[in-house]
Amino acid sequence: MTTTLTQPYSVVIPSIGRQSLNTLLEALARQKDPLPAEVLVVDDRPGEPAALPLSEALAARVPVRVLRGLGRGPAAARNLGWRVASSEWVVFLDDDVEVPEGWSEELAHDLTAAAPRTAGVQARLEVPLPDRRPTDWERTTAGLMGSHWITADMAYRRSALVEVRGFDERFPRAYREDADLAARVLAAGWQLERGTRRTVHPLRPQPGWHASVRAQRGNADDALMRRAHGRRWRESSGAGRGRLPWHVATVAAG
Repeated sequence: MTTTLTQPYSVVIPSIGRQSLNTLLEALARQKDPLPAEVLVVDDRPGEPAALPLSEALAARVPVRVLRGLGRGPAAARNLGWRVASSEWVVFLDDDVEVPEGWSEELAHDLTAAAPRTAGVQARLEVPLPDRRPTDWERTTAGLMGSHWITADMAYRRSALVEVRGFDERFPRAYREDADLAARVLAAGWQLERGTRRTVHPLRPQPGWHASVRAQRGNADDALMRRAHGRRWRESSGAGRGRLPWHVATVAAG
C-alpha cells in the first residue's frame, strides 16, 4: 500500500563518476510512487570530465539534473545539492549504494512517521559479505551496518540544514563530515532516527597496499571533530571507533 506524502522529497547524489551511479539511477527508475520530485546528481570530479551516464528511464519519470561540484569533496557537493533542491525533505544517497524494490514506499513511511522535531531519518544499511572469512577491509566496510547518521542513505529536513548551515566543508573527504553534521543538528535541539527502509552497500574492490596510508589522513578529520565538539565528540555525534583498529592491524601485519 502506497504511503501518501504531505511533502515531496528530493534526492541528492554526489558522484565521482563510478559506474555504480547508473545502477543506482536505474534502481530509482524502477521504484513505485511516491517518486522524488527531482534527482540532483553533483558531479564532483575535478577538471572538465566527460558527461556522466544518466538513466534515460529515470529521466522519463522525474527531472534529473547534473550540477558541477568541481572536486571539492562530498561535504561541498552535498551542500550544493540541497541548496538547489526544491523540497523540504532531502535524501542524500552515495553513488555506490543500491536501493532495493520497495525503497520509495519505505522511505515515504519513514518521512511520514517523522516527528516535527525529527531532523533526519537514516536507512538501515546492509553490507553483503562473502561466504568465506571476510578480510580486514571487508569487515571495516561491514561496520557501516552499525554506524549512525551516515549519509550513504540519510534524509534530512531542509529547515534543519538551513539552521546549522549544512555540511562543514572543512571536511574534504568522505569521512566525519556526516558525523559533524549530526552533532550540530543534535546540539541544536533536533532529533535523528533510524527508519525502516533498507539500502544495500556492496563491498568495494580490495584497495592496494597504500590504502592504509591514505586512510591515515582521516586522523586530521578526527582532530577537527575534537576541536569542534570537544573530547566526547564520538558520543555527541554517534560516531564509531574510527579507523584506528584497522590501522593497527595493518601495521602489525606489515
